[in-house]
Amino acid sequence: MFSGVTGILNKGHKIRGSVVLMRKNVLDFNTIVSIGGGNIHGVIDSGINLIGSTVDGLTAFLGRSVSLQLISATKADANGKGKVGKDTFLEGIIASLPTLGAGESAFNIHFEWDDEMGIPGAFYIKNYMQVEFYLKSLTLEDVPNHGTIRFVCNSWVYNSKLYKSPRIFFANKTYLPSETPSPLVKYREEELQILRGDGTGERKLHERIYDYDVYNDLGNPDHGENLARPVLGGSSTHPYPRRGRTGRYPTRKDPKSEKPATEIYVPRDENFGHLKSSDFLTYGIKSVSQIVLPAFESAFDLNFTPREFDSFQDVRDLFEGGIKLPLDVISTISPLPVIKELFRTDGENVLKFPPPHVVKVSKSAWMTDEEFAREMLAGVNPCMIRGLQEFPPKSNLDPTVYGDQTSKITADALNLDGLTVDEALASGRLFVLDYHDTFIPFLRRINETSAKAYATRTILFLKEDGTLKPVAIELSLPHPDGDKSGAISQVILPANEGVESTIWLLAKAYVVVNDSCYHQLMSHWLNTHAVIEPFVIATNRHLSVLHPINKLLAPHYRDTMNINALARESLINADGIIEKTFLPSKYAVEMSSAVYKNWVFPDQALPNDLIKRNMAVKDPSSPYGLRLLIEDYPYAVDGLEIWTTIKTWVQDYVSLYYATDNDIKSDSELQHWWKEVVEKGHGDLKDKPWWPKLQTLEELIEVCTIIIWTASALHAAVNFGQYPYGGFILNRPTLSRRLLPEKGSAQYDEMVKSPQKAYLRTITPKFQTLIDLSVIEILSRHASDEVYLGTRDNPHWTSDSKALQAFQKFGNKLAEIEAKLSKKNNDPSLNHRVGPVQLPYTLLHPNSEEGLTFRGIPNSISI
Repeated sequence: MFSGVTGILNKGHKIRGSVVLMRKNVLDFNTIVSIGGGNIHGVIDSGINLIGSTVDGLTAFLGRSVSLQLISATKADANGKGKVGKDTFLEGIIASLPTLGAGESAFNIHFEWDDEMGIPGAFYIKNYMQVEFYLKSLTLEDVPNHGTIRFVCNSWVYNSKLYKSPRIFFANKTYLPSETPSPLVKYREEELQILRGDGTGERKLHERIYDYDVYNDLGNPDHGENLARPVLGGSSTHPYPRRGRTGRYPTRKDPKSEKPATEIYVPRDENFGHLKSSDFLTYGIKSVSQIVLPAFESAFDLNFTPREFDSFQDVRDLFEGGIKLPLDVISTISPLPVIKELFRTDGENVLKFPPPHVVKVSKSAWMTDEEFAREMLAGVNPCMIRGLQEFPPKSNLDPTVYGDQTSKITADALNLDGLTVDEALASGRLFVLDYHDTFIPFLRRINETSAKAYATRTILFLKEDGTLKPVAIELSLPHPDGDKSGAISQVILPANEGVESTIWLLAKAYVVVNDSCYHQLMSHWLNTHAVIEPFVIATNRHLSVLHPINKLLAPHYRDTMNINALARESLINADGIIEKTFLPSKYAVEMSSAVYKNWVFPDQALPNDLIKRNMAVKDPSSPYGLRLLIEDYPYAVDGLEIWTTIKTWVQDYVSLYYATDNDIKSDSELQHWWKEVVEKGHGDLKDKPWWPKLQTLEELIEVCTIIIWTASALHAAVNFGQYPYGGFILNRPTLSRRLLPEKGSAQYDEMVKSPQKAYLRTITPKFQTLIDLSVIEILSRHASDEVYLGTRDNPHWTSDSKALQAFQKFGNKLAEIEAKLSKKNNDPSLNHRVGPVQLPYTLLHPNSEEGLTFRGIPNSISI
């Protein structure tokens, strides 16, 4: 693009530019080391004073505080590197610029530049202040015979003494490695080398080094044996995707484990930007972990509020009337901005949650069998149900270890509307939600804790009207004579009245507890957050910002490493929020490691997933080449629309840069990227035969589509329904605390006399419910500055007009899909789309407003 340009600039010409940056944000959660009590305002005020004394307004950027040097893309020095211009300093504040966002400031700058320097293609920047700032962009205006050159930066810039080499930024051009202008080649290679680091030492907060490590930072053995956790990753026993390396020192008691830290390192540009709303939400999770949870605990320790819900209305009062808490508890948490944003404190000492969508129309429709089944297709975890192909269901557990784990459900027990089991199987009308194999290996240990649970199998039948109904639930326990003796099981059948109806409701609760735990730890955490992080790391290590695939994928990585670091610190850590409030407790993340053993990258493609789960069959005559076995399957129907549109966009974009398969094979950066993803990022599975070889255009398109789908639509489908469905704990309990009562026991008599109390004594109690709701309410919200699928936070992300046109086409198609999906929700024949609870399925509608909306597909795993 720049090659062959000579003699177009007059000697002594000055190029005018504008620099957009943002000052350091005191609410960036990584600047707050610890938060104590309710004195949050003091922390913030002191932070603002500190920043104010160091950077006195925007004038601190003037003088000789920040310098830039342009680098030529067309003229090389004696070493073959692009010529570097003179140091140039920011000159003056631009009072108004139409494109400035909240918190952004613009400065003038003029560069001396002549025809011996050619065309600028990069620049160095040096910060001589003690405080970092966030550099958004540099725009060069009226470059002779070239026009405007834009540099999209989006990076934190620290004091120059902290860097071994000056910070460099490239113009928004796009080049394959072999097509890079020769004066920029070494700059491109050096920048990638800096991002890779040398794999040694403890990482510092200002660094931008991407490297891999195992999950050895979840436990804290130095604080007690009960806080020790196994290392996940690096072994066949506990395989796991890799996380970002921090290099912290090992614990004293376990040299393989890493010491916890108050500030977890992630590469600095992975930290949230200035004044971002997701900063605020993340700060909210820290607040819940560090302040709200202890405050709630103190309330229960003082016996101010009962530990149990006494009735279903008692649960509804959490959002209809509020929950009374001691005045000192309210005074501790009410100053927190997150509380004012996410809950409401009404009156002297009442905490009130927002009403969950699932009970906004009907208070009791959640109890119906129809809704129980519908949420397997349109709820928060819609990618676990499978088509049943053999009866009774069999186990994949090793029989030499676990004995015979075949289901005890019999054919004559099932009400299939007059069909035999063989007839229902042959017509593709039997389905199963099967958590048996996931829980059985851990259940003996889980039930030795305060939890009491079953491994569940649920058989469902597709009725003539196209809706699903559950026809049997199997509840299994490890055999008292040992694992090799198989399981002991009881089969519960649907009932509408009497004590049998209470037993059926409890059986459904045990199923949902299994489903809630699997959703949070596997469908949500493992299959989106954890598996994407190695791609983030490898992309930054091997694909230059000039590379077209970096430009394609980078928006889908935004905030992911930061969110994952926060999760390791406050959510999935030993004795963290997940362990406190979800069934597996200390075995939670270890269970996800067992599931990762069977993770298959190509099966993350939605069409492949549906076929593997026997929810669809290949059919060239059907839309997208698939025929769904349940036509009214909202997640799959809407998902296939989104998947296909993403794949079309990827194909349009990739074809702009690669004409043949040989172009893929000869791209050195691309091949190093993929090799490292497989061999290091997902190294425990590196020998699996299913990994694509990345030798063809088709493979590259599929790989990129899977990454984008996983980080955007799949995550949206399993994340933003958490509070709308789970905010009503009766609908999605996360714990079970006792087994089904035996006939003749006091618990059985209670179940006969007071079904509601029996249900409430079995599921999540009040304290854990308050923590659950506090966290999932945060996780289910959209930030004010969310960037949704089909949009970018900077319209100048590339200078390639054809790429911009293809992206516009992508955005237009997504808008069409949204309108189409809205019409489907108004079709009365599609019962699964709305259901008895009258909650239309909108989780895969691409756009959303801020807040708790039950819709919207952000580009990335941002919360």
